[in-house]
Amino acid sequence: MSDLNSYRGKTAIVTGAGDGIGEMLARKLAAAGMTVGVQDIRAEAAERVATEIGGGAFPLVFDVSDREACFTAAEEASTHGPINLLWINAGVGVGSAILTGKPNAIEWALDVNVRGVVWTAQAFVPLMQEAVGPRHVGVTASTAALRPPEGDFPLYATTKHATFAFGEALKGELAEQDIETTILCPGLLNTKIWDGAKARPDRFGGVRHMDPSISKMWDEAKSPDVMWPEIARVIGQGGGYLICSTDEGETKAAFEHRAQEISAGIVEV
Repeated sequence: MSDLNSYRGKTAIVTGAGDGIGEMLARKLAAAGMTVGVQDIRAEAAERVATEIGGGAFPLVFDVSDREACFTAAEEASTHGPINLLWINAGVGVGSAILTGKPNAIEWALDVNVRGVVWTAQAFVPLMQEAVGPRHVGVTASTAALRPPEGDFPLYATTKHATFAFGEALKGELAEQDIETTILCPGLLNTKIWDGAKARPDRFGGVRHMDPSISKMWDEAKSPDVMWPEIARVIGQGGGYLICSTDEGETKAAFEHRAQEISAGIVEV
């Protein structure tokens, strides 16, 4: 367990930091005195945030779904010294069904939201080995990981269940190295995740700009900034689960109902 002040003067890497939750994390960590590596697949976004937050911040431009690119970027980041905090945040929102989903959409969601978590951890956790002081890895999942993956975004929800599970697996492995872990599950917030295809690589179908009219639900949501006091608290207390619900108890009720249904299905054979 360590106070957040213990990270002052240390280096952090935040993926998906060109906007949304990642940008908020990068800005807050920089304000807390950390030097931040700002990752995004979009060069202009990573460079903008790094320039604006200052404090020695540096852009890292690569695709988290590309394992080789992750390791190349980690080598670049290593020139800034060891890292004490890694936040695996990059993710994409895909409004696709399972049975009728297009292969490109399914592959994109899985490669970023699932494999991207693994590749990022494999590439960047080794940079924490020589770090002095507290070390922490954060993984951004979603409150969708606590509900059955049904409704309007079943593919997205399914991948976030996997993100959550990989976070728990990392938690166990990292504990053996005395590295703390936080699994963050945000609810609906004012981010640009609805327009994630604006930076979709060609191998997944290329760039596609969504109709801005669908953004109303996100535009009217709370800013990601509302999570920061709780994130800072959890980092300072040594990590854990952080569920930032924004739906007046619906997530908690859905999670408890799901747990009851699963429990009822457990039999001894």
